[in-house]
Amino acid sequence: MAEITLPQLGETVTEGTITKWFKKVGDTVALDEPLFEVSTDKVDTEVPSPISGVLTEIRVAEGDTVPVGTVIAVVGDASSAPAPAAPAAAASAPAAPASTLASSNVSAPPPAPVASTPAAAPSTLTSSNVSESTPASATGSSGTSTVLSPVVRKLIAENNLNAASITGTGPGGRITRDDVLAAISRGGTTSAPAPAPAVVAAAPIASAPQRAAAPRAVAGARDEVVALSKIRQATGAHMVASKAISPHVLSVVEVDYANVDVTRLRVKEEFKAQEGFSLTYLPFIARAVVDALADFPHMNSSLGDNELIVHRYVDLGIAVDLDYQGLLVPVVRDAEGKRLRALSREINDLATRTRSRHLSPDEISGGTFTISNNGSAGSVLTMPVINQPQVAILSTDAISKKPVVIEVPGFSESIAIHPVGNLAMAWDHRAFDGAYAAGFLSRVKLILETRDWSSEV
Repeated sequence: MAEITLPQLGETVTEGTITKWFKKVGDTVALDEPLFEVSTDKVDTEVPSPISGVLTEIRVAEGDTVPVGTVIAVVGDASSAPAPAAPAAAASAPAAPASTLASSNVSAPPPAPVASTPAAAPSTLTSSNVSESTPASATGSSGTSTVLSPVVRKLIAENNLNAASITGTGPGGRITRDDVLAAISRGGTTSAPAPAPAVVAAAPIASAPQRAAAPRAVAGARDEVVALSKIRQATGAHMVASKAISPHVLSVVEVDYANVDVTRLRVKEEFKAQEGFSLTYLPFIARAVVDALADFPHMNSSLGDNELIVHRYVDLGIAVDLDYQGLLVPVVRDAEGKRLRALSREINDLATRTRSRHLSPDEISGGTFTISNNGSAGSVLTMPVINQPQVAILSTDAISKKPVVIEVPGFSESIAIHPVGNLAMAWDHRAFDGAYAAGFLSRVKLILETRDWSSEV
């Protein structure tokens, strides 16, 4: 007999929700065969069986959330008798209440001001750094005691919600992560405000009006209701938080990619034959961004408590679309030490595994700067939302042929047709001013338009 425990799914992941069992009690399990799927606050992951044998017991049911290290199943040899009872709750460690965790981008860069991404997105939600294996009791302003998991408690606290005002849809009426995200998307149910101080009769200024609750639509007979997925709810919550936290500013430059095409078009067939994928504009942009960050280091930073944490490495996040179902932001580690071909390989590998949901949680956390490749979908100008706690995010918009003015040797100027596209960057005005952001974008533009790229491929 061998006990199967919930594995460590990332440096900051403390718990996970069993979303699916691929085997039932009595089934034969092969070594490295997918055994179950677990959802963390970063990503959904299929976990292979560490041993072969017969699944004799499932101790954690689908939908239950448990800490890392909890025994979730037992596998024995072929002669082992399967447990006759239905899956039971873990006896060795009390499970935290069911809490559906979202896969995000996002993205989503963590709300805490550390040298890791943002939430989500985005990309990506970050895990609560809470190690309790048993749920704690949280008391709402009404005095009602409600059992909450660490992740749910963290979300409620960060968004100043009143737990007593949130209707739980989990087992026994427990509040799940989806319940909290739904409350956030509706504008939140905050704790009761403290009584306003008495106003002096002669005071001419009225107290500030309370923020109105967000209007809610009600479906009619001709409407179709589509439930928001976990990733949509998580993305929405983190984007709302990012807009509330950072004073977003948009800066844009127009880039002429004719210089890039001198190399890209010359080597594209050979490159695809060697690497197995096409050489797009994205790796060139990523390479230029990494080099420009060395000259403008405050762009590659995160905001702490009244301080700017400048990263001396570049963990480059690349937002990847999940077939219109959401975004995840896998991270190219130590991008500052990689040339164009190496960046191309890693970006392609991460994008491929993101779409097939074969990423580990650590591969979508810890970014220091993010690129969102909206141009592949045809956008002309996009203002992305900053991946907290980063201070900037760059959108690569569509590249199309346009007439441009060029200088011709021996003549003055002429008109030519070149591939042109916008690079739009949203940045946090708390971290620096417009001149610094514009200087960074100008450096990216200069690198793309003047570098000899032939040595990079």
